[in-house]
Amino acid sequence: MVPVSFASFPFHRQEFCLGTGADAARALYWVEQRALLVADLHLEKASFFARGGQMLPPYDSRETLERLAHALRLTGARRVFCLGDNFHDAGGPDRLDPHAAGMLSALTRATDWVWITGNHDIKGAAPQSPALPGTHLVEAELDGIVLRHEALAGELRPELSGHFHPRLRVVQRGRTIRRPCVVASDTRLVLPAFGTLTGGLDADAPAIRAALAPAAAADALVPAGGRLARFALWRDAA
Repeated sequence: MVPVSFASFPFHRQEFCLGTGADAARALYWVEQRALLVADLHLEKASFFARGGQMLPPYDSRETLERLAHALRLTGARRVFCLGDNFHDAGGPDRLDPHAAGMLSALTRATDWVWITGNHDIKGAAPQSPALPGTHLVEAELDGIVLRHEALAGELRPELSGHFHPRLRVVQRGRTIRRPCVVASDTRLVLPAFGTLTGGLDADAPAIRAALAPAAAADALVPAGGRLARFALWRDAA
C-alpha cells in the first residue's frame, strides 16, 4: 500500500493508502476506520447495453466484484463505502446472474457496507433489492470528512468523491497512455472508477476543475512501482 497525504486535522491526522496492484489501485483504504472506499462500480453495465442491442461480454459484474474482494483481502478492511453509481441503472440488481449475486451477498454480509447514492442510482429503489443489504445514504460525514458521489463546488470541508472517472493522459515517445488516477487538492480527493466497463474523463478536464473550486492547485496521483507518482494538473497564479 502507498500512503496518501490528505486532510490534516488540528487534533489528529487520518491515514489513507492506495493499493499498488491492478486489483487495488483504484481503491482508497482509510486506515483508522479500517474502511475501503470505491467509486463508480457501474455493476451490470454490460446487461444494460445488451438490452439496447449492443452486446458486450456479460461478465463485468463478476470481474468488478472479484477485484473488490481481492482489495478487501489485501487491506483487511471491515467497512466498505461505495461512493455512488453502484449499478449502471436502477434495474441492475435484478439482472445480476446467480454467481455475481452470491458474490455481492457474501461481501455485504462480511463487512459493514454503505451505499452512497449516485446519479445512476435512484433513491429508494436499490434498498428494496434482497441482493443489496447494507446502509443506503445520500452522503455521509465521518471524522469531519464528507463522503459523497460528486464533488460539490465551493465545499470547504475535507471531501471524498467519485463520479468523474478521472484518468491521467500522458504522451510519451509519440504514444498516448491513459491510466486511472486520483485527483487530489489539499482537502479533496476524486477517486477513479472501480468498475470494469468504465471509461474516463481527463483528470485536468474543466468539469473536474470546476467541481473542486476553489482549489488553487490539484495533482493526479498514480501508484507506480511501490510509490506514489504525482503529476501536476493545474496551478493558479498567486
